[in-house]
Amino acid sequence: MNISKMLSETPTSDLGFGDKQEAKQPSALKVASMTRRRSSAASTCSFSSACYTGSSDEDPVSPREKKQRNTTGFTDFCVKNISSQHSFGRREIEIAEKEMPGILALRKRASDDKPLRNAQIVGCTHINAQTAVLIETLVELGATVRWAACNIYSTQNAVAAALAEAGIPIFAWRGETEEDFWWCLDKCAHSDNWNPNMILDDGGDATHLMWKKYPIIFKGIKGIVEESVTGVHRLYQLVKIGKLTVPAINVNDSVTKARFDNYYNSKDSILDSLKRSTDIMFAGKQVVICGYGDVGKGCAQSLRGQGCVVYVTEIDPICALQASMDGFRVVRLNEIIRQVDIVVTATGNKNVITRDHMDRMKSGCIVCNMGHSNSEIDVNSLHSPELSWLRVRSQVDHIIWPDGRTIILLAEGRLVNLSCSTIPSFVVSVTAAAQALALIELYNAPTGRYKSDVYLLPKKMDEYVASLHLPILDAHLTELTDEQAKYLGLNKAGPFKPNYYRY
Repeated sequence: MNISKMLSETPTSDLGFGDKQEAKQPSALKVASMTRRRSSAASTCSFSSACYTGSSDEDPVSPREKKQRNTTGFTDFCVKNISSQHSFGRREIEIAEKEMPGILALRKRASDDKPLRNAQIVGCTHINAQTAVLIETLVELGATVRWAACNIYSTQNAVAAALAEAGIPIFAWRGETEEDFWWCLDKCAHSDNWNPNMILDDGGDATHLMWKKYPIIFKGIKGIVEESVTGVHRLYQLVKIGKLTVPAINVNDSVTKARFDNYYNSKDSILDSLKRSTDIMFAGKQVVICGYGDVGKGCAQSLRGQGCVVYVTEIDPICALQASMDGFRVVRLNEIIRQVDIVVTATGNKNVITRDHMDRMKSGCIVCNMGHSNSEIDVNSLHSPELSWLRVRSQVDHIIWPDGRTIILLAEGRLVNLSCSTIPSFVVSVTAAAQALALIELYNAPTGRYKSDVYLLPKKMDEYVASLHLPILDAHLTELTDEQAKYLGLNKAGPFKPNYYRY
């Protein structure tokens, strides 16, 4: 597929590559578990597949111990339960498609050309109804794929079952162990008659595994597409030490991902995840948002709109000035940690919330993470003999101190909106379209166009992704006259902004 031809159709109207360190629960730790059944859909989740699939402790049998096949006899997958869940998952995917106009428009326009013909893609992303639409789009465009989850708690089991029923090699279920996680990813990276040449990553784990365990296969990769701040940082580390041997596109910092998915997705889903998991009333609560990037901005604006008193912590003077001029008080965490009701991390850093901070929180304080990595909250420090863990809901733990004081930890410090709720399909469509275009660009690029480095999505592609989403919003672009285009020094079809422009 000719990318430039497709784009011309735009309508005018510490993050090293070390092994993951997960919290290990010592035998001395006292763990209580409670299972609640509630009559109200509002108090559980809603009838989404995130709620429907439940937590990992509902079925003690590991999917790895089951022999499953779909209705056509296909067996190259490992999901929770294909027979009872695939039809429900298919309905979830169909619902998501109705709110994902951009990726579906791209699928329709490019399906005849098959721009990803013979592409063999290793995918490691969240597995939910929205990413299923992306996966099936890539297959429609000619690719073969093998897919695993980038987060052990965010997989929608019914959706994974629907993908397996469609004959897609999928290895994921909600509540994987650390060993399961790497086993699933290894099944995607290495298999009989499988020679991957592209990676679509969310967090850098697929890249890490192939770079470390399968270096010969990694040398045959034509390109990597990465969508998270964590994974992008890891790619830049490889560049710094001279170990990145293939080109990569950083989708996370593309305009359409940062300004739409990061901001609007967070703005919607922070309320949804907190409400579903804790039933909290927001009005009057004191909240601290750690980090005022696009995710932090969305969270802060949304929580203030619900009547919360919002504080912001920042290391960057520019972001701190933005927060101040947006009406938020910028503080150091130690100044307000004893009084806040909710703590939200959104930095992408490590140990933003330490054990010392949690020792000083008020009883009932809710602690959650909206950043990609699970390193922002020092959960490891909470696995100590003097503290008790009480599981009160799926992904909701009460951590109890010896004096009876309790904090409420959501999703064990992992991404709360994908672990405790669902996310808005429309903004995911924006990111999915950008990811698909980046894969097409790297796969079809002539030799020499891209070196072994990390690139941003070309501005023309960003604008094209945005244009795909305008018709459903009944938005009509104004066209430049020839005189106006000449005056501004622009092509009438774009790009309309220089690369250094800050939206």
